[in-house]
Amino acid sequence: MQTKQMMMTAGLWILIFVVFYFILIRPQKKKEQKLKEMRDSINRGDTVITIGGIIAKVSKIEEEKVILELGPNRTKVPFEKWAIGRVIEKADSPEEIVEVEEKIEE
Repeated sequence: MQTKQMMMTAGLWILIFVVFYFILIRPQKKKEQKLKEMRDSINRGDTVITIGGIIAKVSKIEEEKVILELGPNRTKVPFEKWAIGRVIEKADSPEEIVEVEEKIEE
C-alpha cells in the first residue's frame, strides 16, 4: 500500500514538472531564441531601441558590442548587444549607407 502511495506522489510531482515545463520554461526559451536571432541579424544602418528606451542607428557592429549613433550630432556610443531591445527599421541596403557616409565625409 505504501509503495503505491509513493508511486502516486512521485507521478504527481513528475506531472507538475511537465506542466511547468510546457507552460513556463519552453515558451521562455523560444522567446530568448527569437531575441538572440534578432540581435544576431542587426546590420549597419538599422534603427534600434535599447532596453533603456534609447532610439539610435547602428554605426558599427563588433563581436559582442554595437556602436550606436545618437541625436542630431551623431554621437557614437558603444552598447552591448544584449542591450538592444528591438529593431524598428531595417537599413535598405549596405551599399547605400556606404555611399551616404562617403558623401558626408567629403
